[in-house]
Amino acid sequence: MSDGVTRVVVVDDQALVRGGFTSILDGQPDIEVVAEASDGREAVAVCAAVRPDVVCMDVRMPVMDGIEATRRLVAGDPPPRVLVLTTFDLDVHVYDALRAGASGFLVKDAPPERLVAAVRAVAAGEELFAPSVLRRLVEAYVREPPHDDHDRVLGVLTDRERDVLREMATGRSNAEIAQVLYLSPATVKTHVTRILTKLGLRDRVQAVVLAYETGLVRRGTGPVAGRDG
Repeated sequence: MSDGVTRVVVVDDQALVRGGFTSILDGQPDIEVVAEASDGREAVAVCAAVRPDVVCMDVRMPVMDGIEATRRLVAGDPPPRVLVLTTFDLDVHVYDALRAGASGFLVKDAPPERLVAAVRAVAAGEELFAPSVLRRLVEAYVREPPHDDHDRVLGVLTDRERDVLREMATGRSNAEIAQVLYLSPATVKTHVTRILTKLGLRDRVQAVVLAYETGLVRRGTGPVAGRDG
């Protein structure tokens, strides 16, 4: 981000859709669409050249889909933040895109002001959607974890960090976690930062996905009691 302007690349295989999104975003004083792409492979090449802050990414495209493109983009240095644009919010493709590293998602028929707000939120590293929507999405498509995944993956965390991760997965904010665990909000924020660092995660979205996929939180049951001993 330079001079307070968020640089955006719009990726969609439909020219009219790209044009519509570009028109909406370019009309904002703090957002500039620096390039467009019609498929995932083109998106990867374009982003390498223009280095955007945010990529508005369609999922279902020819040549290379948005999931693989997202995976490649977030592996870059520095990686852009990816906002997935989808027809349906509860979609396995959206779930796969979040697992690949997308920072959030938005349905394509959302009002223009929602698109603008979404790009700003993703650029700022903020959570984009209601925790209940993320939880429903993850619960709908989470893979059943291998029996030993819990301790193998989460073994680097302290008991308290696991507590915080568990509460994050239920959709609670830092302030709510602080209240539940009798901690200060500043302490919770520190724990969240350490959790993301230790597990090599980019943001809370990936943390929620991992909490379900390792079995720390079970689908439809809320937090798992007694897993930490």
